[in-house]
Amino acid sequence: MALLEGHVSVEAALRGRSRPLHRILVSRDGIRADRALARIEAMAADHGVAVERVARAEIDALASGRSHGGLVAEVGERSLIPIESLVAEDAFVVMLDGVEDPYNLGSALRSLYAAGASGLVIRERGWDSATTVIARASAGASELLPVAAVADPSDAFAALGAAGLRTVVAAERSDAVSLFEAPLSPPLFVLIGGERRGMSRAVLDQAEVVVRIPYARPRAVSLGTAAAAAVIGFEVERQRLNR
Repeated sequence: MALLEGHVSVEAALRGRSRPLHRILVSRDGIRADRALARIEAMAADHGVAVERVARAEIDALASGRSHGGLVAEVGERSLIPIESLVAEDAFVVMLDGVEDPYNLGSALRSLYAAGASGLVIRERGWDSATTVIARASAGASELLPVAAVADPSDAFAALGAAGLRTVVAAERSDAVSLFEAPLSPPLFVLIGGERRGMSRAVLDQAEVVVRIPYARPRAVSLGTAAAAAVIGFEVERQRLNR
């Protein structure tokens, strides 16, 4: 069992129907009865999820910190879908591989969701140990994006490439094309690697296009994964709008 903390994460899980919600705990003291809470209570009733009023101390004991706002949800494992279900005419599917910091992963997902990403691919046994942090850092995006799991990025390239999605890897390589010159209109699958783990030659060679983010300064330090995901995501959206 995992815990989602705060109005945003809990409401996203209810909206996304991305995992079973066992119960929602609301502090009976020190929480404002606002529209967000009313919305959550109404959605929980529709989904048959129990909402229990408990002492604030009980919530504090369950939560990882004190920024939960008096509301948490006990939840089950994240639902996964077959990777083929991510295929669509306007698909923009992303795989974030080798991102070790759950805050960075959550931040990247927040940007990608805002930029219009339609689905996410993760490695099997990818993230359930950090559900709370990822949901909060992503502002609930991790609960809203459809997710498929693969054993290796090569499996995602094979499945999505065969289904007609253009396959792209973001990497610093001598033959990489500038992000702003590469054709990135959906349907598209983009692999973005973590900051520490490099990508294998085999993975890079599977991509139709290898792109790099051009920097204004020649000796600029490479962007972290979260920032790179934001830049790439909104360039895809820009090209989608202008095509």
